[in-house]
Amino acid sequence: MGLYPIGYNVPAPKEATAVKIAVTYENGEVFQHFGHTENSKIYHIEDGRVVSSEVVPTNGVGHGSLAGFLKERGVSALVCGGIGGGARKIMKDSGIELYPGVHGAADELAAALASGTLSYDPDAMCDHHGEDHVCKH
Repeated sequence: MGLYPIGYNVPAPKEATAVKIAVTYENGEVFQHFGHTENSKIYHIEDGRVVSSEVVPTNGVGHGSLAGFLKERGVSALVCGGIGGGARKIMKDSGIELYPGVHGAADELAAALASGTLSYDPDAMCDHHGEDHVCKH
């Protein structure tokens, strides 16, 4: 894609031929602050391609509860912009693979993850709370 000069390519999830991934979502794009996302777009992946998707409102669920929200929907991987250390730990403890540090069209990025060509920055962080924050992504 060439959209992400810094980052890594990741292989598609291998543990099953059918998986669900989520992308923090706003107006067709990856929403850049995980803990404040109002919607997730959940993609159903089979054999390395997106077969369906749906936008699901998070209903105001915040940082700590988003992992449970995603787990309840069968999500095994999350694509997002910035995400803080506490949320990273919660995702890891919940068994959700994390692909942070991306920007752009959610559908294109989900397809890239499904095919094993997603570029992401594993070190992208949000280390703030409040209005005057600066995300490192």
